[in-house]
Amino acid sequence: MSSINRRYLIAFGVTAISCAGLLARPASAQERPAPVAELAAGALLFPDDGITVKEGLVGGTARFYVSPRLSVGPEVAYVRGDDHAHLMLTGNLTFDFLGPVNGQPRPVTPFVVVGAGLFRTREEFPGTADFTSSEGAFTAGGGVRAHVGTRMILGAEARIGWELHVRVNAIVGIRLGAM
Repeated sequence: MSSINRRYLIAFGVTAISCAGLLARPASAQERPAPVAELAAGALLFPDDGITVKEGLVGGTARFYVSPRLSVGPEVAYVRGDDHAHLMLTGNLTFDFLGPVNGQPRPVTPFVVVGAGLFRTREEFPGTADFTSSEGAFTAGGGVRAHVGTRMILGAEARIGWELHVRVNAIVGIRLGAM
């Protein structure tokens, strides 16, 4: 075999192996879970002039898995008080302590979550213009999710964050995409 034919054969073999590697799917145990959309409702507790204020919280998040146990995604949360409102926008990183088994999520999954982003406050004062401020924010905490059927998720979580607050809420979610 000539050296030119040998080069073509080697180039063809390398190309074929590379293409096969790109087209190969990981084992089902290594596949990433489908994306998830979640709604949250609960309470935000924070200190104000020596007392603890409790206000309702509603929000939502989307989680996109980058590995079988690690997901990232945006979150928005809204809090309304008597004369003020807070809007939190964060990017979250969530780690599931238990990964899927044979491509299926565990029935119950404990998790930790950290997020960073923006905390915007609007204060309303009688007879004057509203005051709005924005600052950096972070949250960190954990919780547990239970899968109900093939797509529905129920759970609870608690977090601490800055601007200083404690957050406790319920989660209702749906797994998107193919199962």
